[in-house]
Amino acid sequence: MILYSDEHILAIDKPSGLLSIPDGYNRSLPTVQSTLEPAWGKLYIVHRLDKDTSGVLLLARSAEAHRLLDRQFARHEVEKVYHALCAGAPPWNDLLVDLPLRVNGDRSHRTVVDSLKGKPAWTDLQVLRRFEGFCLIEARPRTGYTHQIRAHLSSIGLPLLGDPLYRIPNAYQGPRPDLALAPAFQRTALHAVNLAFHHPVTLQRLELSAPCPPDFQQLLSGLK
Repeated sequence: MILYSDEHILAIDKPSGLLSIPDGYNRSLPTVQSTLEPAWGKLYIVHRLDKDTSGVLLLARSAEAHRLLDRQFARHEVEKVYHALCAGAPPWNDLLVDLPLRVNGDRSHRTVVDSLKGKPAWTDLQVLRRFEGFCLIEARPRTGYTHQIRAHLSSIGLPLLGDPLYRIPNAYQGPRPDLALAPAFQRTALHAVNLAFHHPVTLQRLELSAPCPPDFQQLLSGLK
């Protein structure tokens, strides 16, 4: 679904299952660009969402717009908000996770917490709703590393539902959720709900939102 478009940028509500960039092993799989470019012309990927992650995705329609938007992301001037459904019952309502991360840090190509070789990373978390053994969390990453939210949540004992890659680290000493009680979900329970940035040409502040998709809403309804 198109959220915003003009001659410089295009923003979509990316569905789960669609790649942001070509798959390294199977380049024939559909991507955001291959799906949209026949109708919209040349598009430039400004940032990425994981294949399973749904929500707001921003693209540039010119090389100059891409350069200017990329600068905003590099300077951490873009505000990103995600909703994440996690296993676990945190004792806090708000938390800043400031654990350093190293991208592609193990044999599974995961982003890992690494106090020696990791780079500074910050994610603000807020509990929005609590269920029995689960919680809906709003995550606001201040930095933008690959899998940052997934890595930070798993490292504090709150793995995302439907995420087979990020398990709770063995070194984690806190209470562990009973994952056997987790409802079945066919993808990582993460949705990019909001993106705020300055238009690369007009400099107007834009705030784009995408409602949680039906599968996410159905999962939440089943936990009431």
